Amino acid sequence: MGFSGDNLKGFILALLSSGFIGASFIVKKKGLRRAAAASGVRAGFGGYSYLLEPLWWAGMVTMIVGEIANFVAYAFAPAVLVTPLGALSIIVSAVLAHFLLKERLHSLAVLGCVMCIAGSVVIVVHAPQERTITSVQELWRMATQTSFVLYVASVIVLVFVLVFHFSPRYGHSNVLIFTAICSLMGSLSVMSVKALGTSLKLTFEGNNQLIYPETWCFMLVVLTCVITQMNYLNKISVRRRNSAQTKRVNSPME
Repeated sequence: MGFSGDNLKGFILALLSSGFIGASFIVKKKGLRRAAAASGVRAGFGGYSYLLEPLWWAGMVTMIVGEIANFVAYAFAPAVLVTPLGALSIIVSAVLAHFLLKERLHSLAVLGCVMCIAGSVVIVVHAPQERTITSVQELWRMATQTSFVLYVASVIVLVFVLVFHFSPRYGHSNVLIFTAICSLMGSLSVMSVKALGTSLKLTFEGNNQLIYPETWCFMLVVLTCVITQMNYLNKISVRRRNSAQTKRVNSPME
């Protein structure tokens, strides 16, 4: 894939975004630990005391900076280039967790990190060129194609089933429930973030896209996805911490 000036900007912004977002998870997790220790009610069990914890907000600000960089990256580069680079935040988070949170990075985790890097490189190198988008209405036509509408409907149904049926019953014992919710919502946010970023870029270039209702619809989807993901990412962080504590307590070596 040839790198134009815009693609290079998007590539660099996506890398910076992964660094900020990966670091934010660690800072937020330390904040969640402090909040749980102070209030006795963990976020995974409905506690929201972390909203009063400055360290959690520091992590949130770091994440916002990363998300802004990611958002701008979508405006410059194709989604097929930016999205795979988001996996690098996993590497940053895993490495920082090993050193700052003293969480052991086992051989399978290292293998997973290597696979993330390899997969991202392969996708980026072989990503197809993106055609130029001249208005948000073009993206809206793509988003309202029958195949994509069916995908969106199936994702929404799955998310509702996970949130209202599986999450209350199994969410605190199986981290895959919360992970699946975040991943499914993330799959919807990619299209909307790309559309919103493109709309703002075109608007700043003199082609006002804010007059179209499609722009605001995409913005609503982005906000919904981000809020939902933030909520369940906090639950994942606390769930992982509880699992690690249980293993240490039950370990005959400690």
